[in-house]
Order: sequence, then C-alpha cells, then structure tokens
Amino acid sequence: MPGLDAVYATEAELERHPEIAADLEAVSERGGVFIRAVSPEVLAAMTDAVTPQGMLAVCSLPALDLHEALAPADLACVLVRVQDPGNAGTVVRAADAAGAGAAVFTSGSVDPFNPKAVRSSAGSLFHVPVVTGADLADVAHAAHERGSGILAADGYASVSVDELADAALLRSAGIAPSTDVAYDLSRPTAWLFGNEAQGLTDDEKAHADLAVAVPLYGAAESLNVGTAATVCLYSSARAQRRAHS
Repeated sequence: MPGLDAVYATEAELERHPEIAADLEAVSERGGVFIRAVSPEVLAAMTDAVTPQGMLAVCSLPALDLHEALAPADLACVLVRVQDPGNAGTVVRAADAAGAGAAVFTSGSVDPFNPKAVRSSAGSLFHVPVVTGADLADVAHAAHERGSGILAADGYASVSVDELADAALLRSAGIAPSTDVAYDLSRPTAWLFGNEAQGLTDDEKAHADLAVAVPLYGAAESLNVGTAATVCLYSSARAQRRAHS
C-alpha cells in the first residue's frame, strides 16, 4: 500500500471537512508526515487537475511481490495492457468494492499511480494491494500455485458469466446444474481483463482455464472494460460469499 509522506490542504477544505482536519492534526502530532496549509493558487500549481479538490497527498509507492499479493487473495483482477487511466482506476475501484484481495497490472499497462488513475480509483488504491509491471506468465503461475483458477474476460467466448453464476447458485442450494458447466465460480479466481481496443490476444487467453463473456442483451456492441470487470468480479464475489456462508 502507498505510504503517506506529506499532505497539502487549503484552509477552506479543512473547514469543510473538520473530521479530516482532526485526523491530520493527530497525524502531525505523531510526526513522520509533513502537513502544510496552502493557498488555492499554490495547490493549483502543484496538481494537474483543472479543478483541484482542495487537498493533495504525497505518497511513497509500494513495493509488493506478486506471490505476496496473490497468496491471500481468493479473488484478484489482472489488467493486461489496459492503457486508459480512467479505466484502470475504475477496475481497481470495482475490485475493492467486490472484496478482491489484489489488483495486478502487467507490463504494457498504464501506471495505476497516474494521477487520473488515482482519482478514478476513488481511494481504492489505498485498500487493495497493487502489483505493477508483472509478466502474465508469472501471474498465471503464481495464481495456479496459490490454487486459484484463471478466467479470461472475452466478449467472443462461448461460455457466459451468467451461466457460471447460475450454476454456482444452484450448487449453493444443493442442486446439481442441469448442464455441464466447466468452471465453479465459487472457487478462488483471478480474472484477466484485456486492452480496451484489442481485448486479450490468443496467447494471453491461453494462460486462462476458461474464457468467459459478459452477455449483451441490447444493441451495444461491447462494454467498457471497467463495466465488464465489475460484472465479472461481482459474479465471483457473490458465488464465493454464498459458498462460505
């Protein structure tokens, strides 16, 4: 997780959020974090945002081992060459909300600590262990070594996430699915999400145990990777929670 080094805030922002001001005062008393009130003009010069939110934090980047991140994670998301910072932050936010234990960015993906990605994550970068610059083959090996299955989100797959979710629901009720479903969604899982324009290549999908599609019931030809990731991660999360309840 990122470590907090410094915080800069305007007086107006601190007045709007007295609870944050109290937390910063407590942090200041403990020491180790530089805290300074600044003018709106100074804050605007420090950030790339068109309309700064009145507060800026400087954090040290985490150094996290791939195996260390995946070992405790029953649910993980792997971003494979995802390049838009807004999408990247959205996927991390969805992973956090779904209770995922790790988010892994492969080489060729956007930096999740890009300012736009950080803002898009809405704080979730501080909740979910994040690994950057990973090799997909290493990710697959680490996930399988941990005992996790690997699912590849692929709009052209013949198996849908709805089929897996329905089968998992039936199993949780003690009912055998009427059709043979190739994957138990309640098991520990790492989801692969591909590049916005190209999706996952055949070589990338080859690392997965199964390719899975999010069905489209309307006229849209595709889903944003952040939306697709939310559907997939929540489907796994719900199946896992039912299995452990």
